[in-house]
Amino acid sequence: MKLTNYISVAAKGFLMGAANVIPGVSGGTMAVLTGIFHKIIACLSCLGDVSTYKLLFTGKFREFWQKIDGGFLLALAAGVLVSIFTLAKVLGYTMSAYPVETWAFFFGLIIASAAVMLVDVKGWKMMDVVLCAIGIVLGVGVCMLSPTQTPDSLWFIAICGAVGVCSMILPGISGSFMLLVLGKYHYIMIEAVNNLNLVVLGTFAVGGVIGIIAFAKLLNWVLSKWERGTMLILTGFIIGSLVKIWPWSNMYDIAVSQGLAPVLEKGQIAPALDPAVLSALNLHIPSAIIFAILGLCCVGLIEYFSRKSK
Repeated sequence: MKLTNYISVAAKGFLMGAANVIPGVSGGTMAVLTGIFHKIIACLSCLGDVSTYKLLFTGKFREFWQKIDGGFLLALAAGVLVSIFTLAKVLGYTMSAYPVETWAFFFGLIIASAAVMLVDVKGWKMMDVVLCAIGIVLGVGVCMLSPTQTPDSLWFIAICGAVGVCSMILPGISGSFMLLVLGKYHYIMIEAVNNLNLVVLGTFAVGGVIGIIAFAKLLNWVLSKWERGTMLILTGFIIGSLVKIWPWSNMYDIAVSQGLAPVLEKGQIAPALDPAVLSALNLHIPSAIIFAILGLCCVGLIEYFSRKSK
């Protein structure tokens, strides 16, 4: 590829990275919009092929690099990384200073993403409704049963990497959203990125690479055989998981942002707020509605241009 082509791919990677940092916006959808989704899937399928590694281990580095389209993947990864490290600082600030507005924006994004996925299903049947309902029950169950704090152990970070990165390439599914469900969005995407915690980021990356290599072909096969059922369950899961994104689900963080409660040390569990503090809180309902609508509009625009490009 020419240099201009690499720059173009990096720019598309930047958009994918931006989408994957924000829960509710799908990096896979952005890949479809920019016309590189099928190429990404093809490259990932090559990475899951045993014959690819035979080239590597027999010293045929040039053939290996060409088969996986290494230049394309490298440019794409560079764009994604620049985007993640740029946006993490912005989101770290907004989540601490304006938690209600930030989560309302995410809430709007996720509602719109689920709505788009439902609209894409044509000719609804009773089994489709059942599959979507199963997804909703799973989503609510996972969010309600998952602990407030999940372990920071490296094995769990690796699992988050596998789940998050695999979901990042699916159109309509947000990798960051899955990290929210797993309780590790802030720890990985905000804290680890802003503090350049190489151990956590490296473990997350290794988990992601292993997950992609292990499941790329399986994912491709499942989507080719049961795409409709899979996407219906995933859509239901997203809808059910909205209980975790509700802007007022964490009143303690809202109190901290307004100077009515002390900042917790790492590992501390938020205590119950005094009734007097609760009554003094500004819930920012008007601004939350505005930001939720903005989130809805963002996904609407992305979907509009995605359909137009098709």
